[in-house]
Amino acid sequence: MSALDKGRSGDNERSGDNQPAGVALAGDYWRPEGRPDPLSEKGRIGIGAPLSRVDGAEKVTGGARFAGEFIFDGMVYAALVYSAIANGRILAIDRREAEAMDGVVLVMTHENAPRLNTPPVFLRSPNGAAGDDHPIMQTDRVHWNGQPVALVLAETQEQADAAAESIRVDYAAEPAMIDFELAKAQARQPDNVLGGPAEITVGDADAAFEAAVHRIDATYTTPRHNHNAIEPHALTLAWVNESEGEGETLRIHDASQCVDLAVASLAEVFGIDAAQIHITSPFVGGGFGGKTLWQHQILAAAAAKLADRPVRLALSRKGVYRVVGGRACTEQRMALGADENGRLQALIHSGVAAMTRHNNLPEPFFQATKCLYAADHIRLSIDVADMHMLANTFMRAPGESVSTFALESALDELADQLSMDPLELRARNEPERDPTSGLAFSSRHLLEAARSGAERFGWSERSATPGRRREGEWQIGLGCATATYPYMRMPGAAARITLTPDGATVGIAAHEMGMGTATVQTQVAAARLGLPVEKVAFHYGDSRLTGSVLAGGSQQTAAIGGAVIAAQRALVAELLALVGQDSPLSGLAPDEIECRNEGLGAIGDGSRFESYRQILARAGRSELSVEADAAGSEELANWSMHSFGTIFCEAGVNGVTGEVRIRRLLGSFDCGRILNPKTATSQFRGGMIMGLGLALMEETLFDPRSGRVMNPSLADYHVPVQMDVPEIEVMWTDIPDPHTPMGAHGIGEIGITGVGAAVANAVYNACGKRVRDLPITLDKLL
Repeated sequence: MSALDKGRSGDNERSGDNQPAGVALAGDYWRPEGRPDPLSEKGRIGIGAPLSRVDGAEKVTGGARFAGEFIFDGMVYAALVYSAIANGRILAIDRREAEAMDGVVLVMTHENAPRLNTPPVFLRSPNGAAGDDHPIMQTDRVHWNGQPVALVLAETQEQADAAAESIRVDYAAEPAMIDFELAKAQARQPDNVLGGPAEITVGDADAAFEAAVHRIDATYTTPRHNHNAIEPHALTLAWVNESEGEGETLRIHDASQCVDLAVASLAEVFGIDAAQIHITSPFVGGGFGGKTLWQHQILAAAAAKLADRPVRLALSRKGVYRVVGGRACTEQRMALGADENGRLQALIHSGVAAMTRHNNLPEPFFQATKCLYAADHIRLSIDVADMHMLANTFMRAPGESVSTFALESALDELADQLSMDPLELRARNEPERDPTSGLAFSSRHLLEAARSGAERFGWSERSATPGRRREGEWQIGLGCATATYPYMRMPGAAARITLTPDGATVGIAAHEMGMGTATVQTQVAAARLGLPVEKVAFHYGDSRLTGSVLAGGSQQTAAIGGAVIAAQRALVAELLALVGQDSPLSGLAPDEIECRNEGLGAIGDGSRFESYRQILARAGRSELSVEADAAGSEELANWSMHSFGTIFCEAGVNGVTGEVRIRRLLGSFDCGRILNPKTATSQFRGGMIMGLGLALMEETLFDPRSGRVMNPSLADYHVPVQMDVPEIEVMWTDIPDPHTPMGAHGIGEIGITGVGAAVANAVYNACGKRVRDLPITLDKLL
């Protein structure tokens, strides 16, 4: 029996209602004995039902208003002028022609911009949401090629764009570090990586590597990537007097995934109280880490203040590339040393990522390597090469998306050297505990997911010899890779529940970026309150709602769920305080109560029940509101917590042209309890499609002579389109993690991880050519 068939040894605590180890296919909603059918009307109120998106009808019928579609009376339109050098000073800005053009209201430069404070940077300040700490239009300094140097306001967008084109800027260019190859020579170790150390060691990996019988020592490179959400960044804002004598309020409709942090940061920038800023973000057309706080929001607010007019600023696709950070390029060394049985004795993952000193986010490319494999000796380290460039930022699975390419490609190379099945090699190195922290895993069923995925995909048909399978001009190969992403739950989540005789409203300053937050949280609240989903409204995307929740790190679902659970418990206690002596619930404690059938009932006693309507009517109340904070995320201090999965790929490589066509993808995931199979399937597939882009086509072309992004459009920066996307199957274990709210892990980012390596490994199996430099383009295969 192979290690893959055995599964992982060691007892792993499971909750009482856990399902046995097995895998549910998307579309097949398996349920354990005794649970209601989730497709039944009764089952639809519970967690696990495939509820359609509650905001779907609004979106497809055009009723959903996005940030760039709001209108204020007297609104003007903004256009930006971007610098043409990477480092230096502005000598002069000729704005006379622009100011004389029809409809132009204002031309703002560093010469007339309001005085602004430096924005606090994300991960460097408690209130930080900004991508960098550069002064924003306060001096004549230029820090990167594409920095906004002027802003035009006009009565129409066309007038603003035309005026911006007419502005002439003279520069005094200074030497700039814009070539990654040169910058690597001056690489340094950063102070931290995501708040942790930049180097992690277990034993003596270098000595163990030199002594190993089987060794792989290779360099893998990944390029820059830019954000390309379907909705380019946009906002509409105004300084308004909401109440007499209270001063002005900055009212913003923004495409944001952090409304609360954005308020705190803008308050620092403008030197005003946070209560004077109100941000709403009800619908966001994709975020992926890029829709935080950048210079365009601050500039729009400053210009609106200066002109005393409401402003709409919508970045063009080119503007997004100039102002909004993306994923930095990396060069990674993977060195693996193994014994004759394939057990890892040494694992070294080190390298360099590009960065600017003005932000705090080295691309954390060793993240996946920290938890995946049991090696006797480990050394992980990241250096950064400082460059004059736009600050890099979070982009779907920062670190894991590119680290799994290097790690999982190297594992495949080692398996080939050992003449061992790649899945078997991974199974032989399955750890009992976290290899770097030593903590026990809260839940880890990776081998179950891998085994079931392999069976479904037909992995046994793979030929161990590359190039064996042909279909005409096409060489066909199979590849696999492990996927992983950490579980996170950030502090600050709180929820408010308002109960009426007709239902409940749940409010929290969270975000819906298309991933199904509103739908899943409606289900969670309905299940906790014992209400049908149609009687629950979930309010979000407003900084004046309670709580502070970032839509990032695949942690929002757990954070909101924890807050909703806390608020539901508080609501039960408040309701019990309202019941009288003649109530069937009289004398019961909160832990003896459950919410069911639109009311409260004694656990295990069907006769002791009272509806919410009856309780409120008895107390003479039309509604009852409670607010509660989620408990802290202590689980992270006690357990190593991650989502896992295995990606399987079938690739065709044309023997004549070198063209790569992905024929099939399957992702088999272990992400705790799946709260909604329909939205989960969409998230997994979306991540895997983005992984195809990472593997085959996405690349920001950065000119090493000027520091200019050369392909700032979807005509030149390629992302997967319909013809690039094959059949994609998704499946999962659906085994709840006993240590998380609702037993769930985040799933928004794991789908992209592992795809790059699975594709590269399938390409190697097809044609025998190993590509270590993404993207895998045909020139690398000819």
